[in-house]
Amino acid sequence: MQTAVYPGSFDPITCGHLDIIKRASRIYDRVVVGVLNNVNKNPVYTVSERASMITEVTRELGNVEVDTFTGLLVDFAKAKNAAVIIKGLRTVADFEYEFQMALLNKALDPEFETVFLMTDTKYSYISSSMVKEVAKYHGELSGLVPEPIIEYIQKKYKY
Repeated sequence: MQTAVYPGSFDPITCGHLDIIKRASRIYDRVVVGVLNNVNKNPVYTVSERASMITEVTRELGNVEVDTFTGLLVDFAKAKNAAVIIKGLRTVADFEYEFQMALLNKALDPEFETVFLMTDTKYSYISSSMVKEVAKYHGELSGLVPEPIIEYIQKKYKY
């Protein structure tokens, strides 16, 4: 059984993130979405809220589970018995950053492989930062985030 870890902040999860999760779930026996609790960032949503949103939108995917972590990705992946780290790419800029991170993870633990999945082009412009900006000004969220969490985001931003 091959397990892959798909890590991220997911503040909040976008349609692009969900696209990567669904595609990874067709490739790997088990996909663990690792929600990073990064103490150096100031997320809008708590790590628990982010994990709940992801759980909500991946409920129908039987081989996907959601967990949270703090610290090194390789330690989390090892704890989940994963051999693969999934990274979603939207742009060349994403590749440059993620390639550097993949090399660091490989230096920390040579056992892990990083697999890059390109997001569907219809989601390539979407980022969590952009979603938060749209939500801040009460803009339309359809097509940016999965439908089941739109109301949750609107409540957070007092639509």
